[in-house]
Amino acid sequence: MSRYLGLRRLHGFHGFDRSVLIVATSVTALSLTASGCVVVHGEREVLPATTRAEAATALQEFTAAYNKADKAYDSSLDAEYTTGALADIDSARLTAGKANSPDGNARHAPLKLTDAKFTIPKKAGWPRWFLADAAGNKGGDSRWLLVFTRNSLDETWEAAYLTLVAPDALPKFAVDKDGWAEAVPANAADPAVPPGELSATYATYLKKGEDGGEAAFAEGPHTSAWRALRTKKSARPGLATQYIDEPMTNGDYAPLALRTEDGEALVFFTTRHFEKQTAAAGASVPTPNKDVLALTTGEIRQTLTMEFVSNQVALDPGDGGDGKVEILGRIQGLTSAKGE
Repeated sequence: MSRYLGLRRLHGFHGFDRSVLIVATSVTALSLTASGCVVVHGEREVLPATTRAEAATALQEFTAAYNKADKAYDSSLDAEYTTGALADIDSARLTAGKANSPDGNARHAPLKLTDAKFTIPKKAGWPRWFLADAAGNKGGDSRWLLVFTRNSLDETWEAAYLTLVAPDALPKFAVDKDGWAEAVPANAADPAVPPGELSATYATYLKKGEDGGEAAFAEGPHTSAWRALRTKKSARPGLATQYIDEPMTNGDYAPLALRTEDGEALVFFTTRHFEKQTAAAGASVPTPNKDVLALTTGEIRQTLTMEFVSNQVALDPGDGGDGKVEILGRIQGLTSAKGE
């Protein structure tokens, strides 16, 4: 696909918006059990991913590192605490910021996360992961959802997913008598769409809509409204715009899902998107803003191809019901661009 678009992919941009992130939204085997006992073979035992105290520490360390990186526009300062989609989005934002403001972020305002709640699944094997849900001083009344992962005891907890959702959109999670949550496997057959297939299903939906024969998505800003906006932008006088959408499911981009009280699955997943603008003969591509230019290679003559990474959280209904997959929140960031 990238050859078709004429884009050399550059990974390593993390696109948080200037104020929060580039938000497209309307609004480890565990070393210790809860009792503190050392686990020798956690890769085979069903255990909580972490303790609640360790989860709280991971959130604090991430926030501190994020604030340092944002203030200095230096992606090296929080690289140890991010991975996957969030790492791509955040590092690109910082790269663009440093290019345009070498002395740092004059508009930096520290991110503060409060009222944190932790949903920790009990599972075997790696990666171990958990969800942090907190109120933030940015993003209005939205709750900040951060998914932290690690692949061994020696690794630092890293935030792989970050989305913002309305407080009343969050489901209640299924938990056992000790308060540990249930992880939904990628190949689980009981959700309407297996979590491992949701990225590809969403990419196909964006291309074909419901006519593509894919599972139904509920109407909203990240589904029907986004497709309508693309259609409107695709054929402007003197400028044609093409879109390509790709799933991302490997490694640190793997989907992660939690069981809800209603038997549904709350799924975090990643997609990649390309937008290619081509000017007609005698016309030119509109000059992009300085942040896009900072991430652009080549000279913009007749075309500009932009690559975005997007992470979203979806409520995936149980199979056999009449419900539709609902995208609750989505954050997308430009990660690279090429002019030709």
